[in-house]
Amino acid sequence: MSVPDYMQCAEDHQTLLVVVQPVGIVSEENFFRIYKRISSVSQINVRDSQRVLYIRYRHHYPPENNEWGDFQTHRKVVGLITVTDCFSAKDWPQTFEKFHVQKEIYGSTLYDSRLFVFGLQGEIAEQPRTDVAFYPSYDECESVEKRIEDFIESLFIVLESKRLDRATDKSGDKIPLLCVPFEKKDFVGLDTDSRHYKKRCQGRMRKHVGDLCLQAGMLQDSLVHYHMSVELLRSVNDFLWLGAALEGLCSASVIFHYPGGTGGKTGARRPQGSSLPTDTGNRHRPGALTTNGINADTSTEIGRAKNCLSPEDIIDKYKEAISYYSKYKNAGVIELEACVKAVRVLAIQKRSMEASEFLQNAVYINLRQLSEEEKIQRYSILSELYELIGFHRKSAFFKRVAAMQCVAPSIAEPGWRACYKLLLETLPGYSLSLDPKDFNKGTHRGWAAVQMRLLHELVYASRRMGNPALSVRHLSFLLQTMLDFLSDQEKKDVTQSLESYTSKCPGTMELLSLPDGLNLPPVPFTKLPIVRRVKLLNLPASLRPQKMKSLLGQNMSTKSPFIYSPIIAHNRGEERSKKIDFQWVQGDVCEVQLMVYNPMPFELRVENMGLLTSGVEFESLPAALSLPAESGLYPVTLVGVPRSTGQITINGYHTTVFGVFSDCLLDSLPGIKTNGSTVEVIPALPRLQISTSLPRSARTLQPASGDEISTNVSVQLYNGETQQLDIKLENIGTEPLEKLEVTSKILTTKEKLYGDFLSWKLEETLSQFPLQPGKTATFTVNIKVKLDFSCQENLLQDLNDDGISVSGLPLSSPFRQVVKPRVDSKPVNPPEGSKAGDFSHVKTLEAILNFKYSGGPGHVDGYYRNLSLGIHVEAEPSVFFTRVSTLPATSTRQCHLLLDVFNSTEHELTISAKNNEELILHAGECQRMAIQVDKFSFESFPESPAERTQFTNPKQLEEERQETRGLEINSKLDIHWNIPSLKRNGEASVEGILNQLVLEHLQLAPLQWDVLVDGQLCDCDVVADCRVGDPIPLEVRLTNWSKRNVGPFALTVIPYQDYQNGVHNYELQDAITFVGSNTFYIDSVRPTENSVCLGALLFLYTGDFYLNIKFHEDTTSKELPLSWFCLPSIHIRAQGPDLQA
Repeated sequence: MSVPDYMQCAEDHQTLLVVVQPVGIVSEENFFRIYKRISSVSQINVRDSQRVLYIRYRHHYPPENNEWGDFQTHRKVVGLITVTDCFSAKDWPQTFEKFHVQKEIYGSTLYDSRLFVFGLQGEIAEQPRTDVAFYPSYDECESVEKRIEDFIESLFIVLESKRLDRATDKSGDKIPLLCVPFEKKDFVGLDTDSRHYKKRCQGRMRKHVGDLCLQAGMLQDSLVHYHMSVELLRSVNDFLWLGAALEGLCSASVIFHYPGGTGGKTGARRPQGSSLPTDTGNRHRPGALTTNGINADTSTEIGRAKNCLSPEDIIDKYKEAISYYSKYKNAGVIELEACVKAVRVLAIQKRSMEASEFLQNAVYINLRQLSEEEKIQRYSILSELYELIGFHRKSAFFKRVAAMQCVAPSIAEPGWRACYKLLLETLPGYSLSLDPKDFNKGTHRGWAAVQMRLLHELVYASRRMGNPALSVRHLSFLLQTMLDFLSDQEKKDVTQSLESYTSKCPGTMELLSLPDGLNLPPVPFTKLPIVRRVKLLNLPASLRPQKMKSLLGQNMSTKSPFIYSPIIAHNRGEERSKKIDFQWVQGDVCEVQLMVYNPMPFELRVENMGLLTSGVEFESLPAALSLPAESGLYPVTLVGVPRSTGQITINGYHTTVFGVFSDCLLDSLPGIKTNGSTVEVIPALPRLQISTSLPRSARTLQPASGDEISTNVSVQLYNGETQQLDIKLENIGTEPLEKLEVTSKILTTKEKLYGDFLSWKLEETLSQFPLQPGKTATFTVNIKVKLDFSCQENLLQDLNDDGISVSGLPLSSPFRQVVKPRVDSKPVNPPEGSKAGDFSHVKTLEAILNFKYSGGPGHVDGYYRNLSLGIHVEAEPSVFFTRVSTLPATSTRQCHLLLDVFNSTEHELTISAKNNEELILHAGECQRMAIQVDKFSFESFPESPAERTQFTNPKQLEEERQETRGLEINSKLDIHWNIPSLKRNGEASVEGILNQLVLEHLQLAPLQWDVLVDGQLCDCDVVADCRVGDPIPLEVRLTNWSKRNVGPFALTVIPYQDYQNGVHNYELQDAITFVGSNTFYIDSVRPTENSVCLGALLFLYTGDFYLNIKFHEDTTSKELPLSWFCLPSIHIRAQGPDLQA
């Protein structure tokens, strides 16, 4: 026997072999339709008995295997069913002849046969025949199953008769010697009368009867016969048949212990336990067996407990039987099949290691020269058996060998499809899955080297199949999942092959479906490049939307009527883990930053890299990048434009690498860090772009608040100078600009600023709104630098060292002197900034001009944008006021303000005050200027807001008042400087240089005293004229501008004459007389009220007279400052009487 049946199992020993074959030309489809119906009748219950008969159908069976039917009866073809098409009566004889020819092939062993004829109708079909069944067509053959049952019953009758016939030979007849084909020549010439020969014949016949009993459903009888056969054959060393007897004993025991079968055919067999009593009853029937060499009464053997082998003994007996088979070269097929049967039994017993020993023995059994198809079958069955016992990798190995055998060089037409299919079946055994998601879970499983080899073979097989898409998919999978195990050279080779394949068939993200129903998932290149971090970027500071503050608060949810709900709070916490706290704007370019690196040893070109999003219509703007070899972390920014509003989620990114298009989802990226993936897209807002008339600044302002400045400009100004900044506002967005607010913020500076640093008028600009897209508007800002003009300490010291003094200088002689550095009083190497004559220290001023604007749908939803302009001003000193003092004027309501002015610039400079002439100052020159000013009534100034605050610090309140007074004085002085060579001018402020003493000198007393002579106000060198002998009215008027009641006061008028030599004559009793008293009394005067005292004078002589008004020293006057009692000096010129009158 040369053709092994790898599907053999132990329970096949109890089956009858029936061959079903077509005769003539029968379509394969029709034949297998009938074959399927025939093979469905695989077991029947014998009439009048509880025995079960099992049938094994084959549609192909080698005739040479039939020759071993005496050795093991289940190998004998006992039934033949042929199927044929015959459509006319004239073809019937030829068809029937073919049926007889087919019977002759198995004629020696056949018990019965049947011919199923389809298509023939008429007289021939109506003739009753037992061996032929006629059917009109394949669809009209309802009685096929019933005829098969009848056919099997006929087989049973023959089987039972043969069993009885074999066991009931007449006494004295010789028992024939049963032989296998290769033994017949060896027994020629043997002594048939010897005892040894007879025992051999008896032992073989006992074994044969045991086979027949097993097929006839008499399990216990077969066990007895097998045991007796083993004893007989062992005694004569008939090893081949002894092995068969042991195998029969094992098969019967397996059928007893495992009624469900060992071949994995579920539902094919029914439990045998119920048939055992029947079998026993049959054995006790008188005359069941005869006594010629075979004891008819087997009741004594039935009593043995060892008739049925235990599960452990079954395996031992299998080993023994196989060892006997191995002694015979021609019994290789028998040995191989016995190994397979033993493995199936061990698989049920879960004894995998012992099963592997049997399989290992089966691998090394040498059969005849097998065909390629038989080799494939052999390796496939070995693979299935190894899989059955749990040896998955071993199973995969043999399946892979079978796959390689499909495309062996000796095959004229290699079966690449079969090879590919078998290779796919090996994947689980090598812990390999075609789903890349399985490789993201923990450590790598399996042997990477073997897995790579297998994937290479899949690539090659799919290419030879003519399926380039499949090759690209497998090669992509190899590169993605085995990247860590590839050498540098292998990486280069694989990528070159992949580029070669994708040039003809690009890799896609589509699911590939194979003909057998297997689906290959897409393979995204998540490692080319490897992404370590994904960060959604906020919009630039100038484009970030901000929510207008409402009464409910910016983050208050209005969807729930409750102020707080723990459920809502919990949900918000979950959302925060993925949702980001900033917004994107519809229609604006948004950015996502990826930190990537290239693991390849060569430059990696990534094409068409863009974002994958959901939730909002999004226009991705793909990018292309080139990463150097093993680059390390490298930032890549992907951009896109949301076209609608709502919640947008960044799901991942897509790339094209080596011609393979990949969709890489963030959820499938291991070890990735992200700040969230969901962001809100708000409605569109306008975009404002500004350009200025000033040059851009190289320095970027960095405010402490963290605000980002989009544009920076710089300008150099002299202290006191004003610069006009023209700003062009352009709407570069797609929405109209409807609202604009401008605010400014001065950054923290050590310098004291006076006045408004930045000032503007917005009305003219707003008149051009709404500003449509592409339109521009102008906006003007005045930059005014007004720092402290007081002199620095080092400059003041230099002026003193050079002998410049301000005391005792008459106003009529102007003082001019150039400041010269004193070398002898300075260090040899003075530090920078303190050198002699270096007084031009540059001050730095920084401010932010903030544009808050909105418009379009975003404005409706309450959003706006901020655009900041940074202004950097370098303020150089222009002039310094080195000293300030006052001199009294002739009028009590005026005084002279003396200012020493120093030109700290390098240019000639002119300075002038209101109603004063210009003074010319050369570079580094100091000059005094005197300004006659009217005194100020500070008490009449309006209160500042700080003064009205209840809890204002008194010190701060006083500083506020002093600043207000300085501002008022400065506005009246109106001091300006001009540099003709540069055509630059500005103002010089005295706000920061006026001390308390000077302010007191410049202040009008709260008590205003007015003296009127003859109704004429006397002040400022006014001379009142009068006539000798005429009484002159004298009026003293007090106005109280203080905030308290004052008085009462007593004033005495004392006349005198000034001889202009320092001598005053107060003895004027004969020249002047008072009409009434020369003392005036003033009662208490309330705030803002006045009091008037009246009197009269009579001059007796002509001349110039002066009146000195003195206060009486009393308690009331001592409580007030002396400066409050400043009365003007009265000059009266008495003239002679008018002679003409």
